[in-house]
Amino acid sequence: MDKSLKKIVITGGAGFIGSALTRYLINNTNAQVLVIDKLTYAGNLNSLEDVWKNQNFNFLKADICDFLSIKEAFNSFEPDQIYHLAAETHVDRSIEGASAFIDTNIIGTYNLLEISREYLRNNKKPNFRFIHVSTDEVYGTLGPEGLFKETTPYAPSSPYSASKAASDHLVKAWFHTYGLPCIISNCSNNYGPYQFPEKLIPLNLLNALEGKNIQIYGNGENVRDWLYVDDHVHALYLLCENGRIGETYNIGGHNERTNNQVISVICKILDEKFPNNASYSKLINYVTDRPGHDARYAIDATKIEAELGWTAQEDFETGIRKTIEWYLKNPKWWQSIRDGSYHGERLGLI
Repeated sequence: MDKSLKKIVITGGAGFIGSALTRYLINNTNAQVLVIDKLTYAGNLNSLEDVWKNQNFNFLKADICDFLSIKEAFNSFEPDQIYHLAAETHVDRSIEGASAFIDTNIIGTYNLLEISREYLRNNKKPNFRFIHVSTDEVYGTLGPEGLFKETTPYAPSSPYSASKAASDHLVKAWFHTYGLPCIISNCSNNYGPYQFPEKLIPLNLLNALEGKNIQIYGNGENVRDWLYVDDHVHALYLLCENGRIGETYNIGGHNERTNNQVISVICKILDEKFPNNASYSKLINYVTDRPGHDARYAIDATKIEAELGWTAQEDFETGIRKTIEWYLKNPKWWQSIRDGSYHGERLGLI
């Protein structure tokens, strides 16, 4: 692994994937890392506790929509690379209110692109990279067969995915028009430790532990390709180091599961690890489906596997077991969230 000294900015570095990337870079490289995070409801400084006192770690509370603050941070820190992960990400919240998604995902990305362009005009950084972390949801939905490829046309279905699609187009335009050295990644559903408990796996895991209903949308047959977060951040590192400028890379775990299958595995492991009077599957409750709910996502990750030698190390069975064991061992991290900013209530109802 490259141990050369670099200065790296991570936007959204107090979030789920961003904090995992931060921990990876601090623990495996000599890079100086500046995390920039607004600390919205999903940003959690406790996710950075393990690296907080490291001499190579720096933190700035700032909003990527604040052009002048981010510009000042770039000029002061003088980064060699930027991983852009700051985003509003939850489909249900975007259904309830799209404004924050437009601001952060579109305007915020525009700010970062323009700041990076101006920064490179004034600083010689021949190896500068702008890694824009996006989602497979920009492609819309699949039928029973087929995979999302990098050439799949965009067809976003939700306000969230539409805002991410817009940000992807901005990044592509800044590469083609201005020559900004950008790489885009489109990943499948991430899961793992430190995920804010509004998403399917941590939400229903914690609901089950608290004896609350496990809520499955519709008939539970919606399919997602599940990617363990540590596999994702390793892929992002490889993209930044060796990916081709101007290219898009799909990152997926080859772990397609229906929501019914995901919940079934969670219940089975909880029955084993934290047995109750009855199986946790008794708590399953089917609820009204999400508006515009995409039927199936599945990633073709051939490009990144062939070009960079990356493969996911965790299959779903090993990754979900690690995830559940982490939540069982770390109630201090999630209990304050459940008691404070989010109690596990249903979101996204019109």
